Amino acid sequence: MKTIKYILLSAVLIGFTACNDEEDFDMSEEDVVLPALTAGSADFSNYVSVGASFTAGFTDNALFIATQENSFPNLLATQFAKTGGGDFTQPLMSDNIGGFLFGGSPMANGSFGPRLFFNGAGPAVLPAMSTTEATTNLGGTFNNVGVPGAKSFHVPFEGYGALNPYFGRMASSPAASMLGDALAQSPTFFTLSEIGGNDVLGYATSGGTGVDQTGNTNPLTYGNNDITDPSVFAQSFSAMVAALTQNGANGVVTTVPDITSLAHFTTVPHNPLDPSNPAFGPQIPTLNGIFGQLNQVFAFLESQGVPNATERQITFSQTAASAVVVKDENLMDLSAQIAGVLNASPTFPAFVESFGLPAAAAPVVANLLGFVYGQARQANENDLLVLPSSSIIGTVNDDQSAFLQGAGLPEALAEQFSVEGVSFPLEDKWVLTPQEQNAIAMATSAYNTTILAVSDANPNVAVADLRAVLEQASISGYAYDDYTMTTDLVFGGLISLDGVHLTSRGYGLMAREFLVAIDTAFGSNFIASGSTPAAGDLPTNFPPTL
Repeated sequence: MKTIKYILLSAVLIGFTACNDEEDFDMSEEDVVLPALTAGSADFSNYVSVGASFTAGFTDNALFIATQENSFPNLLATQFAKTGGGDFTQPLMSDNIGGFLFGGSPMANGSFGPRLFFNGAGPAVLPAMSTTEATTNLGGTFNNVGVPGAKSFHVPFEGYGALNPYFGRMASSPAASMLGDALAQSPTFFTLSEIGGNDVLGYATSGGTGVDQTGNTNPLTYGNNDITDPSVFAQSFSAMVAALTQNGANGVVTTVPDITSLAHFTTVPHNPLDPSNPAFGPQIPTLNGIFGQLNQVFAFLESQGVPNATERQITFSQTAASAVVVKDENLMDLSAQIAGVLNASPTFPAFVESFGLPAAAAPVVANLLGFVYGQARQANENDLLVLPSSSIIGTVNDDQSAFLQGAGLPEALAEQFSVEGVSFPLEDKWVLTPQEQNAIAMATSAYNTTILAVSDANPNVAVADLRAVLEQASISGYAYDDYTMTTDLVFGGLISLDGVHLTSRGYGLMAREFLVAIDTAFGSNFIASGSTPAAGDLPTNFPPTL
């Protein structure tokens, strides 16, 4: 049972098709003469970028040299250099492996580990160890103040380097803030990008749990997963824009995308349980027999006035793909009611005996079933399973198995009742329910309202609508040179292997959208003059060796 897998990432990827084949291009006609590049009213002599992981160039679940060189700010700086832009410095990592060492050793829990690569079936972790020491400060300041993990209120927070190693290694001093280090360089032009993304992202990727892997709920700490209050976001964002433009600098800000349309939330289907899978199909009659007992309980409870109890009934199909079983914390907890009905049933002891247990164990089993399925239901098309759930579904939850064995169940039976998403409901951290999705959407909408209001009130600020770009890419694809970029995992071209961050080609598209906004607001002609990053020069998936 410990090796049972009802879903494999390779199976999830079946049917994905590449959308990035180069089209034939006929250059037989006379070459078009493009106009000379002009900067318009903007001064690009000292460009500083402020933001989070997109600004840093985070790709494939890591930060590494190759993708930092393809970060959208660095790609912009290359174009700015054609019209008076100065040098653009970045806090480069030590290698193309990604991840950190802390005092010479990697973190025990795997955080800040190596980058992902595509192994032919799906994303896999690079089998190498980083050489980048997180505790070594690089000294000075950098034009790219992009810090993975930074939320809106982290940007002006003094001493943030002690909480986030990405900023710690680049901060000008222990007391420095991201905003302070940016302002200290007296920028003539700036980008303030994806502010607000991390304010909802941690909550989303953790399935709406609101805490990090250590259980920490301190909102200042790197990795905390709760949604930032929109009023806190508004205060932080307004202060950033006011500070960056106080000396007349021009800049571009971005809207916050609807992150639940990204591959991290759309790749794993809600119904991945295939009856043709030999590890699952033969178990269906037994599973339906077990859940049949619970389904009768739900029917009885609804007849006694418990609303929508029958919607929790669980049945696996022998002819079609079935949905996983999830724990929905928005549901009324019926643990006590389930145990009570089972304990009162004269036929339940015989059911318990069918598993080789004594009839006297019936109360224990009834209480266990109530505890496990008190907030359980099958997933539906409105639920979103996070990408890491693909490696969890169908495996035995060892903690649950040990708990059941401690309650008196034999090991084999305990494991049978501990299969993730099948006999044991997936925990909240693996699923975004509609209520959790709504919380994300409401906060994102509020953030964007603030962003647009602040930019509309400041003539020095333009807006690149990243939200609209990702929305179109997720629906019908977004054109970039000879490519159509989509949000599909691995082959879509836009989203990297972690399902959230962009590929280098995606960052090239992002840079182009910034240039469109700059041309519109400040009278430059980057697009018309052909001064944009070429999509064909930017990779989507990096090989395991660089």
